[in-house]
Amino acid sequence: MARKAKQPRGKKMNPTFFVFCEGKTEAAYVDLLRRSFRVPVEIIARVSDSNISQPYIDRCKRDRFTTSEDKTFLMFDLDVPGMLERLRKIKEAVLLLSNPSIEYWFLLHYKDTNKELSSAECLSMLKGIDTDYQKGVFSTAMKKVLIDAIEDAAKRAKSKEAYTNPSSTIHLLTDEITKCKK
Repeated sequence: MARKAKQPRGKKMNPTFFVFCEGKTEAAYVDLLRRSFRVPVEIIARVSDSNISQPYIDRCKRDRFTTSEDKTFLMFDLDVPGMLERLRKIKEAVLLLSNPSIEYWFLLHYKDTNKELSSAECLSMLKGIDTDYQKGVFSTAMKKVLIDAIEDAAKRAKSKEAYTNPSSTIHLLTDEITKCKK
């Protein structure tokens, strides 16, 4: 008697996260998330604030395999006047905005702060915690904190009003990534 052929089990495919970001620090952080959580993330970096638009996003995604489950994220700092209004015009994209800068999101991994900050103050506070910190480069110790304390940072960020100073909505990406890994 012949054996029955095994029914192929459908492999669950995680959505691809397309992250458009403005600088090397944002790209380095998203790459750290991609490597740590092993999720499909496409990083489109070096997008200057003036050329981010729906047609640009569509052009970038045209040459890549996409599904209806994929998500588009825009990771920018709000230290540039008019940035929020420009990014809100892009439909079906999740805004990952930090005010004043991404360094505020990194600070939330260590402690909570509600004081209005400039980008320079944020950078100074972060260097006070990790003296080796440079934009776009993470020490081994900092990488560990950025991954291990991700839920603490998300909790702190969720307690802030979005887009005000200080605030960060990067937890919207980290929540999606951690949800994929569960």
